[in-house]
Amino acid sequence: MFVSSLVPGAFYWARSTGNAEGKPTVVQVSTVFGEDPEYWTFAVVGSEQHHMIGDFEIISLVEPPSMHQLRQAAE
Repeated sequence: MFVSSLVPGAFYWARSTGNAEGKPTVVQVSTVFGEDPEYWTFAVVGSEQHHMIGDFEIISLVEPPSMHQLRQAAE
């Protein structure tokens, strides 16, 4: 996936390029270092770590939950 197709602030399932058999993780496109795509990084969700875009292989966009809410068992 090319930087031009990434969406700032969007969440993606990704795998570290240094560990092809590693578990997928969720990353967010971060613009903390600048708004220009040249400065974008991936922020690992649940940590304060930022990585270069090339450090990850994008698997897919994280899909938002369905618009339908789950019903509670007690309902």
